[in-house]
Amino acid sequence: MSITVTFVDPHGKPVAVSCEAGDNLLRAGQAAGLPLEGTCEGQMACSTCHVIVAPDWFDRLPPAAEEEEDMLDFAAGARRTSRLSCQIELTAGMDGLTVSIPKDSSDARRM
Repeated sequence: MSITVTFVDPHGKPVAVSCEAGDNLLRAGQAAGLPLEGTCEGQMACSTCHVIVAPDWFDRLPPAAEEEEDMLDFAAGARRTSRLSCQIELTAGMDGLTVSIPKDSSDARRM
């Protein structure tokens, strides 16, 4: 089942991405060419896939594990609704999810 997630890029431009339930948010964003580095490839050993979840969606997602919360301590511009995109597995119920990529995020793959 295809779902749509809206990423707001670091410049404030919304980018609607069609993805499949069962994928994760990091891979969906990378496939759309968005600047989500994901240095550790989803192993929760970095914070380069940090996103800010829209407030109306944050409490609807499964809660972050303690390890994810620890990694978010290293994320530039972290907020109360910050998450690691590699830890958000997409489900049909997430159709319409909106997340923002922080302005101060960098993607070494693009340098």
